[in-house]
Amino acid sequence: MERILIIEDETPMRTALADLLAAEGYRALTAADGESGLARALAEKPDLILLDVMMPKLDGFQVCAELRRLAMVVPVLMLTAKGQIEDRVVGLDAGADDYLVKPFSTEELLARVRALLRRVERNTLSATKLKLGEVEIDLARQTAVRGKKPVHLTAKEISMLRLLAGAEGEPVSREKFLDVVWGYTAFPTTRTVDNHIASLRAKLEKNPDAPRWLKTVHGVGYKLEL
Repeated sequence: MERILIIEDETPMRTALADLLAAEGYRALTAADGESGLARALAEKPDLILLDVMMPKLDGFQVCAELRRLAMVVPVLMLTAKGQIEDRVVGLDAGADDYLVKPFSTEELLARVRALLRRVERNTLSATKLKLGEVEIDLARQTAVRGKKPVHLTAKEISMLRLLAGAEGEPVSREKFLDVVWGYTAFPTTRTVDNHIASLRAKLEKNPDAPRWLKTVHGVGYKLEL
């Protein structure tokens, strides 16, 4: 039974969504504001989040951005009364997977929920395990081994690898690394990203000066080439 967290401050909408999802066989979890919703998401790790934008304490954009900064890969479907293109862009840039404008039909909501859950199911195995030559990395367990010998990776290095793996061969900018892995409130610099990539290459690459897996994309950032 997939668990879906509804973060919505309007009680009638929150109750209606919970009843709808329960009737479809999902387990509905609820939170009435962004702060408690973020805490519940981190504690219970739901399979999907329905996230309202306009909420007290933390708005939906802030909640989504913080989830991504903490490397939570749960799919997020944003729900909002705002329909302007720029609002959708902000939501997607914050890390949302999809965007649905109120009022919406229950059929469309359920279709998008099913689509996001199918995507998670397809990506689960490929997104959690990497094999880079002799090194095998389990991103879910946050472990790595070369043969039978452990390779120590820091939490931030694991988060960087998870972000690279999720990009599916596309380059990840230094700014994206800073936003997702560190959070701009930590005031890191792009040099911080370069230093961590150098550390990863030293641990994972046979020849760090001529990397096979962690490639530089000049003027952009880095990509994982499998």
